[in-house]
Amino acid sequence: MRMVYYRRLGDIPHKRHTTFKKQDGSLYREQVMGTKGFSGVQSILYHHHFPTAVKEVTFLKNTLPEYEAQGALSHRHFRTAKCDKRGDAVVDRCYFLGNEDVLLGVVNPAEKMTYFYRNGDGDELFFIHHGSGKIETMFGEISYRPGDYIVMPIGTIYRVVPEGQNRWLVIESNSAITTPRRYRNEFGQLMEHSPFCERDITGPDKLVSHDIKGEYEVLTKTRGGLHCHLFDHHPLDVVGWDGYLYPWKFNINDFEPITGRVHQPPPVHQTFEGNNFVVCSFVPRLYDYHPDSIPAPYFHSNVDSDEVLYYVEGSFMSRKGIEEGSITLHPSGIPHGPHPGKIEASIGKKETLELAVMIDTFRPLKVIEHAHIYEDENYMKSWVTD
Repeated sequence: MRMVYYRRLGDIPHKRHTTFKKQDGSLYREQVMGTKGFSGVQSILYHHHFPTAVKEVTFLKNTLPEYEAQGALSHRHFRTAKCDKRGDAVVDRCYFLGNEDVLLGVVNPAEKMTYFYRNGDGDELFFIHHGSGKIETMFGEISYRPGDYIVMPIGTIYRVVPEGQNRWLVIESNSAITTPRRYRNEFGQLMEHSPFCERDITGPDKLVSHDIKGEYEVLTKTRGGLHCHLFDHHPLDVVGWDGYLYPWKFNINDFEPITGRVHQPPPVHQTFEGNNFVVCSFVPRLYDYHPDSIPAPYFHSNVDSDEVLYYVEGSFMSRKGIEEGSITLHPSGIPHGPHPGKIEASIGKKETLELAVMIDTFRPLKVIEHAHIYEDENYMKSWVTD
């Protein structure tokens, strides 16, 4: 289950798989876009032109990540704000961590993409840290603002048009990205105990259809490579669609935190899940209300998962020495927890104003080869006191 409710935009025929004609009597071209063969969620799109009308195909480059050689097991800290390369939202991504299931990085979109793009391996999740703009997709346009999560389904053709300087956290998955299973009923509806609901989720704002002939590049990432497909028409030529598969967004400020008398474990912050990983949102919230509670998290061992935190803003209650845009990696096999003094400092406090995104993976993460140039090499020693 990817999405939990049906949407439609534009013009579609009364019945699927029936004639749908233009004013000149020619047919619109129907495309069924679905997952898991024909047993998963799907949408049906209607194009001005053949979605298969490709004039030329070119292999551009290998995209498999280059990871550093395995070293000593330790906690890591990367100052991603130092990765200040400006460019477009795809080719200028700066990756830091990855494994067989997911690839994590940041990007600073400052230019409109001169081509279109689709990921043929899995869904993408964007967290908009700074900036605004729109994403033009085959399903319509999605406007975005700071705090938005945007889920881009596998195979969706899109182009990013930023307004001014942007900064995003990018999560590329090799699977579907969904809402947490434990928050959905048997029909896919988000239940009452979920920290967000369908009212907080929106799809494309409007459908803009381009009936234009010409040469348009669509870059496709799949099978470890980047491929260029040269279309003979504008790829965003959809006049209407309906179904359950489409891009959608949810703003982190609409996440309603779950609190308790004593410290709640990280799963209460879960917002998304993919194959072998989850994404959580740490938002401003009231602290625990037991008279003897310790609001700071306890030390814990991730014996079967790696923990990544992307720090957005505020003073993170359990950490020292991190900054906006920091990424920390706490690998499985060794314990981690609050920095010295943070436990004591949390006692008696009423709330936290932190904002952060957490990714837990259930297979070990590897560090991208170039990421060490952004690393705080003393992070592992930051728990040592004199």
